[in-house]
Amino acid sequence: MKNPDNILSSHHNQLVLHRGKKLEDAKAVMIMVHGRGANAESILSLANEFNSGGIAYLAPQANDNSWYPYSFLSPIEMNEPGITSGLSLIDSIVNDVLNKGFSNDRIFLLGFSQGACLSLEYAVRHPKKFGGIFGLSGGLIGPPGTKWYCDGEFNRTEIFLGCSDIDPHIPVERVDETENVFNSMNANVTKRIYKRMGHTINRDEIDFVVSSLIQK
Repeated sequence: MKNPDNILSSHHNQLVLHRGKKLEDAKAVMIMVHGRGANAESILSLANEFNSGGIAYLAPQANDNSWYPYSFLSPIEMNEPGITSGLSLIDSIVNDVLNKGFSNDRIFLLGFSQGACLSLEYAVRHPKKFGGIFGLSGGLIGPPGTKWYCDGEFNRTEIFLGCSDIDPHIPVERVDETENVFNSMNANVTKRIYKRMGHTINRDEIDFVVSSLIQK
């Protein structure tokens, strides 16, 4: 068995998969971040549900299919260098997209589970007017009592937080904290807590993403 302390040294040599429109023809870009034990291909399969012809979908692949080894509620240092490396990879993709001529409000972030946690953490550290941010079964990263540095604002960016009330990995209290942080930074937050859903993605969440993409 691998020692989790010795894996995830870097995610930067991993692939970034692409689906949908070519970047030069796309009206917007969605960066999709997979969960623990999954892969870039699996999160990209959601693009079939969105059925939006003008979007380029980009999905980075985590080293060993995991962005960091322990719960997102563990002390940050226990999950390093995975967290920092994953955030840096997302940032490199965002900067590459910007360099190709897209504005920030044409960039969407979507993640599920561990990928949702990483996407939301990236957003809170890089506040700006995104096209939309979708955290599916996730929350901001850090142990209980964490105070996030909330410098900057989102200029009413649509941020969606969806989670089960019995999710074994994501406490509802952390989803509530995440909502409060983003609201304090001038985001337009929609939070939906689904009764007894478990750790998965449901049709209502997919429909919300679709409606957000149509508006763009």
